Amino acid sequence: MGMITDWPSLAACQNGDPDALFVQGAEQNVAKRICRSCPVRYECLADALDNRIEFGVWGGMTERERRALLRRHPQVTSWRKMFEAAMKKNAKEKAGKDKILVTTAN
Repeated sequence: MGMITDWPSLAACQNGDPDALFVQGAEQNVAKRICRSCPVRYECLADALDNRIEFGVWGGMTERERRALLRRHPQVTSWRKMFEAAMKKNAKEKAGKDKILVTTAN
């Protein structure tokens, strides 16, 4: 399963107050909680990182956290592609573990 292109329509924050995601200080932790259960958290984060969005909480990360991540990984040219590759690898590893469990259970 790949990442969703039309992610904003599925975002946990879509019906909330948009200003709630553009706060400072301790209020950012409250904003980040909205993202925890969001089904398109990684799509949102990839979009913010790829487009160098400077303000607000996106994908569960503040602008400061995103800047730090970008500085630590300047070689990443597409966060979306990197997240997709990681998701595929994770799914493949999980499928392999499930197969082993089924095989050893018999």
